[in-house]
Amino acid sequence: MKKYVDVDEKLPIWETLPLSIQHLFAMFGATVLVPFLLKVDPSIALLMNGIGTLLYMAICKGRLPAYLGSSFAFISPVTLIVSMGLGYGAAQSGFIVFGLCFVLLSFLVKKVGVGWIDTLFPPAAMGAIVAIIGLELAPSAMNMAGLVGDPVPGVDPQLAVIVSIFTLVVTILVSLFGRGFLGVIPVLMGVVAGYILSLFLGIVNVDAITAAPWFAVPTLYMPEWNWQAIIIILPAVFVVFAEHIGHLVVTSHVVGRDLMTDPGLSRSLLGDGLANILSGIVGATPNTTYGENIGVMAITRVYSVWVIRGAAIIAILCSFIGKISAVIHGIPTPVMGGVCILLFGIIATTGLRMLIEQKVDYTQPENLILTAVTLITGLSGAVLNFGPFHLKGMALATVVAMVIAIVLRLFRGFRPQE
Repeated sequence: MKKYVDVDEKLPIWETLPLSIQHLFAMFGATVLVPFLLKVDPSIALLMNGIGTLLYMAICKGRLPAYLGSSFAFISPVTLIVSMGLGYGAAQSGFIVFGLCFVLLSFLVKKVGVGWIDTLFPPAAMGAIVAIIGLELAPSAMNMAGLVGDPVPGVDPQLAVIVSIFTLVVTILVSLFGRGFLGVIPVLMGVVAGYILSLFLGIVNVDAITAAPWFAVPTLYMPEWNWQAIIIILPAVFVVFAEHIGHLVVTSHVVGRDLMTDPGLSRSLLGDGLANILSGIVGATPNTTYGENIGVMAITRVYSVWVIRGAAIIAILCSFIGKISAVIHGIPTPVMGGVCILLFGIIATTGLRMLIEQKVDYTQPENLILTAVTLITGLSGAVLNFGPFHLKGMALATVVAMVIAIVLRLFRGFRPQE
C-alpha cells in the first residue's frame, strides 16, 4: 500500500471494509454512551450518526473525511430538561433549533469568508487548542484503561490493566512493524487482539450477545416544541461551534489540505447542521465531528472519504442487526482505553506539529502569551458556568484564545518600539 491514501482515493472493497470497521470501533463506545446516559435507544443514535455522516460528506462534496458521532455537550442540559419534567421530546425541539443555528452560521461564514479565523486563531493559539483536544481526553483514556480513577465496572482491576496494556502494545507493534495492508489497520488489530484476550479472561458479557435479537428496529421519538427547552439548549451552539472549528483545523493538518476553504467551513457547518436537524426530528442525540476518527487517520495515514462512508454504512446496518451491535457494544472498556491512549496522544502531537510547521517564534511575547495561557486554561480543569451549560477544556481555551488574540491585536500599536 502507498505511504498514504488521499482523501478522494478509492480502495478495493477487501481493504475498505476492515478500514471502515476500524473507524467504527474507534467511535462506537463514545457515540452510544451519550444516548445510554440519556436513557435513549443507542440504536437510533447509531442510525442517525451513519445517515448524518453520509449527508455531511455529500454536502462537503466528498472532500472532507469526518465522522459525526454523539456530542457530549448536550448531556447536562438534556438532563436538566428531563429533571424539570419537560421530557426528552422537548429537548428534541432544542436539537432541531441547534441544527438550524448551524445552518444559519454556515450562510454567515459563506458571506464573510474565513479570513477572520486567522485573526482570532493565530498559529500560536490554534496549535495549542488542537493539542488540548487530545490532552484533555488523556484522563478519559487512562480511566477506561483502568490505570487511574475508579475501577472499571464489572472488571477486576488487575485484569483491566492487563487487557488495556496488551491492546496498546499490539496496536503500537502493528503500527510500527506491520507491512502492507496490515500496517494501516493497527487500531482494528489492537481491538481484535484485546477482545480475544478479554474473552479468554472471561470479562466479555457473552450472555448479552446471546440474548440480543438478530433484527431490531431502532426506537423513534417524537419532538415536542418547547421554548424553555430550546433556550436551555441554545448555548451549546457556541460550545460545539468552537469544537467544530478545532476539529476541522486539525483534520486539515492531518490530511495536508486546507479544508477551511475547500470544501469550506460553510459547507462543513451546513452538513453538520442538517444532520442535527434530522437527528432531532427522529430522537437521536445531537452529533459532532469526532476526534477518535481523526486519530485513526493520523495513525494509519488513510484519509479516504470512502472508508468513512463505509463506516457510516456499517453503523446504519448495525443499528438494525442486534447481534452485531451487541458484539461491538460488548467490547470491554479496557480494550478501548488501550487504543485511546494512542489515539488521543496523536491528536495532541498534531497540535505540536502545527506549531513547528508554522514556525511559531516564541521569542515574540505575543506568541508566548497566546500558547501559554491557552494551554493552561484548557488543561487546568477551570469551568465557566452559565445556566445548565459550562465551558471547559478545549471550548473554554478557544474562547480565551480569541479574546487574547483580539486584545493583543488592538494594543499592538501601543507597545513600545525597541
